Amino acid sequence: MQNANLGEATVDAAKLDGSKLSIGIVQARFNADLTDALARTCLAELAALGVSPDNIRHVSVPGALEVPVALQAMAESDDFDALIALGCIIRGETYHFELVANESGSAVTRVSLDHGIPIANAVLTVENEAQARARIDEKGRDAARVAVEMANLMEDLS
Repeated sequence: MQNANLGEATVDAAKLDGSKLSIGIVQARFNADLTDALARTCLAELAALGVSPDNIRHVSVPGALEVPVALQAMAESDDFDALIALGCIIRGETYHFELVANESGSAVTRVSLDHGIPIANAVLTVENEAQARARIDEKGRDAARVAVEMANLMEDLS
């Protein structure tokens, strides 16, 4: 059986087969040039994993704090096998960065646990735009792979 490299470990290729999956994506528009690039990379990887474009629902919201409520609506619909959160929070000069990063991350996790649906969290939290640009491709691909792998795992566990 073929294996795919996902971080340090290898994953059976079957676990990364997205051909039967329906995926929801919520993208924050704040820092749109960065989140658009993150979305392009994520969508390209989903296609490479066999997820049909017809089985992807991609919506946008104003910012990272709005991502969880859209994820919640998707989770409540029972139309998706996994969800993906995309965004980019760049540290500024005030405490606002910590508030947005912490609340967004916590809410994404809460939606996942409350609804029993895997959510790949690719809301970048970085110090500056250069750090975001350095992470876009890897994190976009990782989000797609995590969503597909976890959706397949949840199916195996049910």
